[in-house]
Amino acid sequence: MHSNLRQFITTLKQEKQIIEIEAEVDPYLELAEIHRRVIQAEGPALLFKRVKGSKFPVVTNLFGTRQRVDLAVGPKPEEIVQRAVAALNRLLPPKPSLLWQEKEWIISLAKSGLRSMKSGKAPVLEIQEKSVDLTRLPVLTSWPEDGGPFVTLPLVYTEHPVTKEHNLGMYRIQIYNQQETGIHWQIHKGGGFHYFEAEQLEQDLPTTLFLGGPPALILAAIAPLPEMLPELIFASFLMGEKLSRVDIPSHPHPLIAEAEFAICGKVSPFVRRPEGPFGDHYGYYSLTHDFPVFNVQAIYHRRDAIYPATVVGKPRQEDYFIGEYLQSLLSPMFPMVMTGVKALWTYAETGFHALAAAIVRESYRREALAHAFRILGEGQLTLTKFLILTDVQLDLQNFKLLFETVLARFEPESDLMILSETSMDTLDYTGRRLNHGSKAILLGLGSAKRDLPRQFDAGKLPGVSRIRPFCAGCLILESQSFKDAPELARDVLTHLEDEPFKNWPFLVLVDDLDLALDVTGFLWQVFTRFDPAHDIYASTEVRHHRLIYHGPILVDARMKPDYPGEVLPDEATIKLVDERWNKYGLRL
Repeated sequence: MHSNLRQFITTLKQEKQIIEIEAEVDPYLELAEIHRRVIQAEGPALLFKRVKGSKFPVVTNLFGTRQRVDLAVGPKPEEIVQRAVAALNRLLPPKPSLLWQEKEWIISLAKSGLRSMKSGKAPVLEIQEKSVDLTRLPVLTSWPEDGGPFVTLPLVYTEHPVTKEHNLGMYRIQIYNQQETGIHWQIHKGGGFHYFEAEQLEQDLPTTLFLGGPPALILAAIAPLPEMLPELIFASFLMGEKLSRVDIPSHPHPLIAEAEFAICGKVSPFVRRPEGPFGDHYGYYSLTHDFPVFNVQAIYHRRDAIYPATVVGKPRQEDYFIGEYLQSLLSPMFPMVMTGVKALWTYAETGFHALAAAIVRESYRREALAHAFRILGEGQLTLTKFLILTDVQLDLQNFKLLFETVLARFEPESDLMILSETSMDTLDYTGRRLNHGSKAILLGLGSAKRDLPRQFDAGKLPGVSRIRPFCAGCLILESQSFKDAPELARDVLTHLEDEPFKNWPFLVLVDDLDLALDVTGFLWQVFTRFDPAHDIYASTEVRHHRLIYHGPILVDARMKPDYPGEVLPDEATIKLVDERWNKYGLRL
């Protein structure tokens, strides 16, 4: 579809989906604030032609609407996946007559792969910087409490030190100085696995940081692919053509020939340095922790290189639209990988990992639990914090419908499981300790067991100022802050088996009721602010080795004192952008 970034920019120009900004813009906070305002207004991509302190222009918001994601890759990948899945049963075992009937998409699939390009023709090798100086790049600082400038669309390429299998992942890069960066290799990520193996061998891990290239590369780096599917092959599939690479004698990895930048170096074993804080896609600051250090040895780039960037923060941001597309593309394949899982969705509003839901087969009692553990053992889904399962066929993207369907079938005594002492996404701090937390599984199976209340009549709870329904069966309780009333959830719980609360199976304590009435606000505020083992309350009894829950379930989704702060722009930057807005030439 697009072999490089500039082809995509040309398409955006033709579709009037990009604006060029001629005024000089500061990559320190100003550029990110402009980007956020534009994406909030569902505005166009932005090409900043003059960026303070750098000779390179910056492009952002490339994928800030579903329309632009579709423009990046076209409809063909989704068509191929759907046709392949539909034809799979008929093609096993393969017969020539059947293969001929499916020849169109099979031939398209066969075009995927890698090819070599001669060094003299590879655009990424047009310029090699005489000296390595990362500070010449227009790297953004997006939030006022960020620990420094961060590369926000990094394509980090590594190979397993033994098998040479590759990984292309998006792991944030903090610029420390001219030649060193942090590299945020989280748990359960392919690049982190490669580095772990290299450390066991006490070896440096050769690493390449690509910027730009085919838009499909960015999508492939983010995609939650099975380990056996290489990201570069997936990128080629999205492109509809082979991906060009070029070998250079000074680096063990081939380079993406059409990339804007290739930054080559190594990550040494047992070396750590503080990285962060950073305003991340959960909508909070991830804190400072020790991470490996990337030592840069060479920088290559196109003669007229463009630096691609994004800004992350509270949903909805650019990553929301990328994630929604990838799920739509890959979801038909879930039943092939996980038999019995009919549909699966993770919710971008929660940072993806905090909440997932699935429709599963329940051909015998409690079969759903087998599928739950299968989901929680699959790739990046292992980081799922809260998993909702049903056997009712419905649209998982309609969260209110899903939640009402599950709550009507939910039995507290058997349909809530909390798994303590599990791993947690590195960016999720609700577990009170880095990478540690818990998980919950909520089931709603079979036929409805209750009529859910939809209207809430007057009722009072201690420390609760306002009460409203979010959906049928779920009440939102706005209360005192956790800091002022840390035991409030326990106090409230003692009243939930009385009228008028006993018929509401699910209640949530929040800081901001008005925000939680909207689906996006509810998902973000609730599921990013509680850890199941710490913050789910219910009347309980122990029966043999089993914990039995009774009555309504209460979730304390208030901000806790040890949680990182919410990302917010500073007043000085808001004022600066307000004053300069007309100079940017933007009309939103």
